[in-house]
Amino acid sequence: MKKKLIYITLTIAVLCATGLIICNQVIKKNASSKLYTEVNDIPVNHTGLLLGTTPKLKNGNNNLYFDYRILAAVELYKAGKIKHILISGDNRKKNYNEPEEMKKALMQKGVPEKAIYLDYAGFRTLDSVVRAKEVFGLDQFTIISQQFHNERAIYLAEENGINAIGYNAKNVKAYAGLKTNIRELFARVKMFIDLAVGKQPRFLGEKNIIEKKKLIQLPL
Repeated sequence: MKKKLIYITLTIAVLCATGLIICNQVIKKNASSKLYTEVNDIPVNHTGLLLGTTPKLKNGNNNLYFDYRILAAVELYKAGKIKHILISGDNRKKNYNEPEEMKKALMQKGVPEKAIYLDYAGFRTLDSVVRAKEVFGLDQFTIISQQFHNERAIYLAEENGINAIGYNAKNVKAYAGLKTNIRELFARVKMFIDLAVGKQPRFLGEKNIIEKKKLIQLPL
């Protein structure tokens, strides 16, 4: 009986590990030609979808994921690669407002308020991506986050009929980001489960269409 239990446990562990590896590789391969790290190389899009996170860690230190995403969004905007920035993040709890914090940080770095749109119901990446289309009328945009996050968001976008590319914000050093990277592996498996069962955003609500004016690709 004990040997049988060990065998079953090992089998389950192998299957889980295999699932993690397969999901990870599928997402990475799909996004490989749609990610950019140099602002001069990335095509122009009307809107950048800036994925939210908190500005501070629980210990009070700056959240580098937040800081680097802000810098990436500012870089795209000032280079003329996007005209609008849609910030999508969590606002479920009192005194916790990712979109507003990101908006303040962008404006401090010279992005005008009129160029910024806020989505307060981006509770998960799935919500952020689908709401960008269903609420804000976008079927094409540039996703702004760290590479691992962009990869998953691009897959979700394409599964929902959206043409998306990603601009990679600087990543956090391996040690500091270890917990996040491990969590991301499981998030990728969860993403495929959500797609399989047709998971939808928690809220949709009234439309807030982002104005689209013709943009001209700037000379490189």
